[in-house]
Amino acid sequence: MKTMFTLIFSLLMCQLILAQQNDINGIPVSPERSRDYDAINYRVELSFDLNKKYLEGSNIITFTPLCHGLSTLKLDAQFLTVTDVLSHGTPLSYKQTDNNLFINLIRNYSYNDTVVITVHYYLDKEINGLRFIDAEGDRPEQVSSNCFPNKARQWIPCYDFPNDKVSQEFIITTDSKFKVLSNGKLISVNENNNGTSTWYWKQEKPHSTYLISLSIADYLVIKDSLGDLPVNYWVYKSMADDVERVFGKTPYMIDLYNHIYRYEFPWDKYDQVISGYMGGGAEATSATLLGEGIVTDEYTEQDYYREYVIAHEIAHQWWGDLITCRSWEHTWLNESFGVYSDHLYTRYDKGRAEGDYDLLIKKNAYLNEAHNRFMRPIVYLDYEHPGDNFNRHTYQKGACMLHLLRHILGDDTFFRVISSFLHRHEFQAVTTYDFIKCLKDVSGQNMDWYFDQFFFKPGHPVFNVSKSWDETKKELTITVIQEQNKWDGVPIYKIPVGIGIYMENDKKIVKEFWLKDKEEKIILQLKKKPIMVRFDEGNFLLKEWTYKKDIDELLFQAHNDDMTGRLWAVEQLAEYHTDQRTHECWKEIAENDDFWAVRAAAVSQAGKYYGTSNVNLLKRAAKEKSSKVRTAAVRALGDLKDPSLKDYYKQIFNQEDSYAVKSEALIAVGKCGTTRDISFLENAGRQKSYRDVVHNAAQEGISIIKEKNK
Repeated sequence: MKTMFTLIFSLLMCQLILAQQNDINGIPVSPERSRDYDAINYRVELSFDLNKKYLEGSNIITFTPLCHGLSTLKLDAQFLTVTDVLSHGTPLSYKQTDNNLFINLIRNYSYNDTVVITVHYYLDKEINGLRFIDAEGDRPEQVSSNCFPNKARQWIPCYDFPNDKVSQEFIITTDSKFKVLSNGKLISVNENNNGTSTWYWKQEKPHSTYLISLSIADYLVIKDSLGDLPVNYWVYKSMADDVERVFGKTPYMIDLYNHIYRYEFPWDKYDQVISGYMGGGAEATSATLLGEGIVTDEYTEQDYYREYVIAHEIAHQWWGDLITCRSWEHTWLNESFGVYSDHLYTRYDKGRAEGDYDLLIKKNAYLNEAHNRFMRPIVYLDYEHPGDNFNRHTYQKGACMLHLLRHILGDDTFFRVISSFLHRHEFQAVTTYDFIKCLKDVSGQNMDWYFDQFFFKPGHPVFNVSKSWDETKKELTITVIQEQNKWDGVPIYKIPVGIGIYMENDKKIVKEFWLKDKEEKIILQLKKKPIMVRFDEGNFLLKEWTYKKDIDELLFQAHNDDMTGRLWAVEQLAEYHTDQRTHECWKEIAENDDFWAVRAAAVSQAGKYYGTSNVNLLKRAAKEKSSKVRTAAVRALGDLKDPSLKDYYKQIFNQEDSYAVKSEALIAVGKCGTTRDISFLENAGRQKSYRDVVHNAAQEGISIIKEKNK
């Protein structure tokens, strides 16, 4: 059994490497890094001077050779300056290069030995791995780390690649006015006699070096918990009033993942800490870094959904931290599961329609990258820098592939597989092949074909779907053509598809078929011609497709399908925009559909094709409960470029609490305004908003006016 798996593993690896040896950009493959020792523990003792942007201290490294006769220890060390290396008090000779530290050991060591050495060093340069950030506005002076993907070496001499996991101790001394956060458990805080304090954090469970975390600032620490698990929020003092609203669901999210993964939260605590330079979020074991933009005012949330970021980073405590990609071509094990987990949270917390819309957004994000940047396998060896693999293929496409895999396996089997994978490989570095083997062991299913298609090859299916009805034979024929082989290396897929047959009296039949050829015909015997035939019932496929339908079927679908189908039908009805029935359909859906995205799409279509006759409809939509629908309505009104509505847009700006709607109102002023409106736009643009969207919209409105008056 073991021999057979080894053979399969070798064949798959050879296939992957051969397929990727010559990337179109000439980038060579980047295989997993070799090593000749196993790092066991780092005991890092550092003193910080934030004013001078300086640190000094030591790393006591405990390691075991992986070979016989190890005489030189090679560490990753970049930018820092080594001053001394000792072994039990005995000085060791060493050589430091730009990227490494080579240490000549006292003697040759074997794999049975455990060796301890101490490296003394200092850092007086600005680096990316550990930033000294000046105070500005509400932002306090701080030190903030981000070791991803290989920047721990910039401030800690270590082995800096994810295929090795270590425990760690951080003993950090700094000014007593600051608080210090790191991985693991807080052992002690001692006040010194010189105005400094020393914080001792201990991470007993092993993790990879890019997950090391250190944050220093005059933080406000808000304590929370999930049972016995400490959950804390390290924020700026100016953020105190927003903490509960922004972070309050954290224990609830952790509890959800405990149940989904069937694996209890694996670390001693969970902290979330605000970083002055982080954009979104960055996972670190037991201590996630989040950018300042995660803390928003109460008005922002209606426009810009940020909760998923918190859910995503929590998921990394299992996917990325508990198990970690062994090398960067297996990044999807971290990120696809992170993205799919935030989808699972969204669906659980917000409902099916919101979850389906979230999945649709993820699909479209990948498709945008596939068409406008590159199309390549998820498991991708041809990278120059580790960060090259962190893209919409390993995030969104991988998440969609997990969703389809779940559909094929069934919920019970899928979640048993991922739980078994976590338990089997806890605190280990893993590969795609580890996951494939676990899947086989738990489910009994050979899914090599699935990973070959969707993970080791580029692309996605492109379907051309058509249907015909033979009244004499009472026969429905659905023709499905796969057209994606126009791209190099993209296969003809073996893939399941659900066909939904909608009959009179609300009767629905769903049948699943497996596609495997470039062109296939699905023939169904029915008593009557169906009202609607749905391709990909359940929306499980990541796909592009064309499927021409007549207006009667689209009108039925726009009112009766699930959210994804209704949204698609509303958009497809544009082909019949001259038909009054389409107009009436859009108007009715704009005001009555039960999901905001469908209403917003109908508002946009009604405005685009019937704007001048739909001003009252659009004005009603501009007052509805969803800010996203209001945004669509104001945008549609603005496109009319009607000067008589200018004061109406200004009124919207003054009365609205949505930054997105305010922004559209300012752009609308630009579209119908004159140079006399520039002062209004300038004043409006001074209003603070999330990511300066109001200011940017005001500038866009001014630019539109100036362009018209050239």
